[in-house]
Amino acid sequence: MSTSLLITAGSFLGGLGLFLLAISMITSGLKIAAGDALRDILANSTRTRARGVASGILVTGVVQSSSAVTVATIGFVNAGLMGLTAALGVVYGANIGTTVTSWLVAAVGFKFQIQAFALPMVGLGMMMRLLGAHRRIGAVGEALAGFGLFFVGVSILQDGFAGAVDRFDLAGLAVEGPLGVLLYVSIGAAITVLTQSSSAAIAITLTAATGGVLGLDAAAAMVIGASVGTTSTAAFAVIGATPNAKRVAAGHVLFNLVTAAVAIVILPLMLWGVQETGQTLGLEDAPAVTLALFHTAFKLLGLALFWPMTDALARFLDQRFRSQAETLGRLQFLDQNVAATPSLAVDALAQELARALDIAHGNLRRALSSTLISPKDLAMGRDALGNLVPAIEDFIARLDRDRMSPAVADQIPAALRITNYLDEIVQLTGEMVDRGHTLEALRGSPVGNEIAEFQRAAVAVINAAHPDRLGEQSGEDLDAGYRDLHQSWHGLKDTLLTAAAEGRAPIARINLAIDVLRSSLRVTEQVVKAAHRLGGIRMALGQDTGPPQSEPVPDDPAAAA
Repeated sequence: MSTSLLITAGSFLGGLGLFLLAISMITSGLKIAAGDALRDILANSTRTRARGVASGILVTGVVQSSSAVTVATIGFVNAGLMGLTAALGVVYGANIGTTVTSWLVAAVGFKFQIQAFALPMVGLGMMMRLLGAHRRIGAVGEALAGFGLFFVGVSILQDGFAGAVDRFDLAGLAVEGPLGVLLYVSIGAAITVLTQSSSAAIAITLTAATGGVLGLDAAAAMVIGASVGTTSTAAFAVIGATPNAKRVAAGHVLFNLVTAAVAIVILPLMLWGVQETGQTLGLEDAPAVTLALFHTAFKLLGLALFWPMTDALARFLDQRFRSQAETLGRLQFLDQNVAATPSLAVDALAQELARALDIAHGNLRRALSSTLISPKDLAMGRDALGNLVPAIEDFIARLDRDRMSPAVADQIPAALRITNYLDEIVQLTGEMVDRGHTLEALRGSPVGNEIAEFQRAAVAVINAAHPDRLGEQSGEDLDAGYRDLHQSWHGLKDTLLTAAAEGRAPIARINLAIDVLRSSLRVTEQVVKAAHRLGGIRMALGQDTGPPQSEPVPDDPAAAA
């Protein structure tokens, strides 16, 4: 291998390395320097789809990383701060924001003496970084140094490609026609996948075209390929992620793949339009400028294609990547058609409440089992109820009570009480599991059998209060089962305190165990109350002859509180 070839390869790798380092510094520095400002822009500027696009363009243009913006957007969707439709708008904007890199390379990288300002930027930025470590000025300095390295990297890439023209016969490597377009699209995608940066692929493409290594058609195809390759970052990021994360990532992938496919088909027309536009605007007739304009037109084409069908795309994605928790957490008996007939809607409401209670019962039985479980074991039921209960409450709020008979309308407060019980059941179940290791540690102690017996009795009461068994017994029988459990709680608490006083069990552990068992008693009370309310609704609607609408009152309210 000749020395000149080694120098060319070294220049290419060095320029690419500096470029990637620069992008990393810019992104990291500006994210820290801006604090919550960039986050607030994304979270608060998505009330309309247009504002979502604008915020995506702005933030991506500033931090020079569409991946960072996409990841942040996924986080907001998961946290409930942003809907899927608004998130898609940010994704569109983030894709358009990546064109800032093209214009930086085109407008600055090839028109000025880079060393005149890039190296001073690096020096000043690193001075600020050293003097302002752990402060905002240090983060600003890091970003400033990153911008300087950005231009230095571009300059080195330009020199490397300029040298390649003199050493290789590129005419013989050119592939014409559709096959050539697909080849260069694949090359652009491969570079992006390898570097995990579409900005790097774009910079390489623009510098190669300026150096004469690539023709305009080939370079445009590589620009398209860079957009295709950037979808790999989103695909990698959501491996094992939540359904919402996968939906946002899928929107990003579809945007780029569909836009790329359309652009490939109309590539000659787009290049002609870009060149005509450049002449009309009086832009410099240089490959880098033409390609920057093409990159922008390409992304705007994607916006034009997807903007009218964003709502349909959101609905399509909403039906995909469903987890079991999401499936359980969706209304099965309630919809707009049912709400149109309020008297019938309460029948469906009773069925939906029974289904929610069934999910809660399953979680409780696992929480009170004889084996230690982790919070993850309850995640599916917890997340399902986290979606289902608010949806039920929203449905109740939209019911027209004026069109119901008084007997039916009177059941609405009872339904809302059940949703309140469900909320508390979920909270108490989580507390029981979080402290479950305390009971597990006491299972082999002298009080272990008494604790296990109490938990089995609690499960028995919970099973008796299951919606499917409400017609099998009277309300008095259900109350009696709870009263027996409440009475056994007094005896168990005395046993635990006696064991602690006699030194047969650690006092701290006994106190924690009492808290967990008190939660077990409290959650059982909520289950019984919910059963009474649901039974009362069913009786009023004539669905069955369940227990009367009443609530058990503990013999000693202070003990259960």
